[in-house]
Amino acid sequence: MSKLKLDLHDIYNKGWKIDQALEDVINEAVERRIDIVEIIPGKGSGQLKKKVIRFLDQKHIKKKYHRVDKDSKNFGRLFVRFKH
Repeated sequence: MSKLKLDLHDIYNKGWKIDQALEDVINEAVERRIDIVEIIPGKGSGQLKKKVIRFLDQKHIKKKYHRVDKDSKNFGRLFVRFKH
């Protein structure tokens, strides 16, 4: 199983960079037929995680992946799963 990881800790306060990083990792997963993208918004206030979920809910992004799972053991982590 192939996996990509995106840690948003370094750019948590740069909105446009976050969107670009998310878009890049989703597109890379589609192109390379990756099964899972692990996104780490971190715990914090939960605002960054909400932003990530809003990004993933956009229609043009949503059609690229199969589903999103929240990590039950780690609140600061999401998994985006793909079906190829």
